[in-house]
Amino acid sequence: MTTIDNNLQQVMGRIAQACAAAGRDPAGVALLAVSKTFGSDAVAEAVAAGQRAFGENYIQEGVEKVVALRQLSPASLQWHCIGPIQSNKTRLVAEHFDWAHTVDRLKIAERLSAQRPEHLAPLQVCIQVNVDGGDTKAGVPPQEALALVQAVAKLPRLAVRGLMSIPDHAPDFETQKELHLRAQHLFLQIQASGVPGLAGFDTLSMGMTADLEAAIHAGSTLVRVGTGIFGGRVYPAA
Repeated sequence: MTTIDNNLQQVMGRIAQACAAAGRDPAGVALLAVSKTFGSDAVAEAVAAGQRAFGENYIQEGVEKVVALRQLSPASLQWHCIGPIQSNKTRLVAEHFDWAHTVDRLKIAERLSAQRPEHLAPLQVCIQVNVDGGDTKAGVPPQEALALVQAVAKLPRLAVRGLMSIPDHAPDFETQKELHLRAQHLFLQIQASGVPGLAGFDTLSMGMTADLEAAIHAGSTLVRVGTGIFGGRVYPAA
């Protein structure tokens, strides 16, 4: 058994335990393996271990892996863009990814919609919400989320699937859970709003290696785990 295979099993065990503690069905929580800074070989190991959904923060790096892995598993892999999307990178996202988790401006959504190729399924989109109000953080303010969801839902070639959040680090379970509950409350409000085009609004993308248990207790349907699967990252010197 490879290290990545073993790590994946441990993470799945953590998810199952968290679901049991929260009274949830583990089938209701998907695992996104965050492979940023790791090469195609590491992704291939995860694929061999049964993982199919991968998240990339750096768009160009992600596209290179999408292309490299296409020959290995041409139809079964799912690629999620979970990093910031600048205007000059929207075409790469629209043409190569299946999901985009970090839409927080209508301009970006409009470009993704216009650039999504007709032969591909609609791009699955989550609206990123800044639940704890950090001035330097990405994400739409909670009070503006419904209006953005409503606008994005009208665009062709996109499917609005839910919300994504990355709250600031919190040192303990209860604080982590409280932050995640803010996103869940907003998610439920939008689900109940009756906005047209939200039939598939079913995804709450929150929780990472350090706080996935708290996120699951707060209703996450998709956790984004990198270090827990691939190990610590070494970033190039600036």
